[in-house]
Amino acid sequence: MITYPKIQTVWKRDERGKIIEGQYSTPEFEYLADCPWEWTEKVDGTNIRVYWPGVGAPQFGGRADNAQLPTPLLNHLFTTFTTELMESVFGRATVTLFGEGYGAGIQKVGHKYRSDQGFILFDVLIDPWWLRRPDVQDVAHKLGIPMVPLLGKATLREMCDRAAAGMDSLLGDLCGEGIVARTPVGLLDRDGTPIMVKIKAKDYA
Repeated sequence: MITYPKIQTVWKRDERGKIIEGQYSTPEFEYLADCPWEWTEKVDGTNIRVYWPGVGAPQFGGRADNAQLPTPLLNHLFTTFTTELMESVFGRATVTLFGEGYGAGIQKVGHKYRSDQGFILFDVLIDPWWLRRPDVQDVAHKLGIPMVPLLGKATLREMCDRAAAGMDSLLGDLCGEGIVARTPVGLLDRDGTPIMVKIKAKDYA
């Protein structure tokens, strides 16, 4: 299974790990800084991959192939992403669903999202194509699963200001962990990786 691309923060960090505002971490971010980005809530959980090879049965994994998934979460994945459902939605296409395992027992705040453990979708790769948000929403609807909330469109500086001011989660009674943003048109960098950025609220605490 393909692993999800590492998401960079907006700013570089100093030797103590503190952000250096004004110094962009990549040239792409600096170039696109004043463009509107599509930003979604960052969920505090564990990275999950759901792989559909087109035949056989779905496969499940964490960020790394040897990651150990909690038993309740694994049971949820098995009952949610059945072979029959995946085949009816995707046919023989090769598909990877990327999402977050979240809920009680996953991270300290997990119980504030939900009392059990579940999966929330944030990205879809079908064959070589990364889907744009409207198509990811369509996949979520067909599978009957939740998707990370869209917070709006804004520039990188506007998103940083929002994170610095504090933000409430749209998924539970807790503070939002931060923001993940993508370009609405699905821009890729030179190696074909989606251009994405993350902003953590704790960097401004």
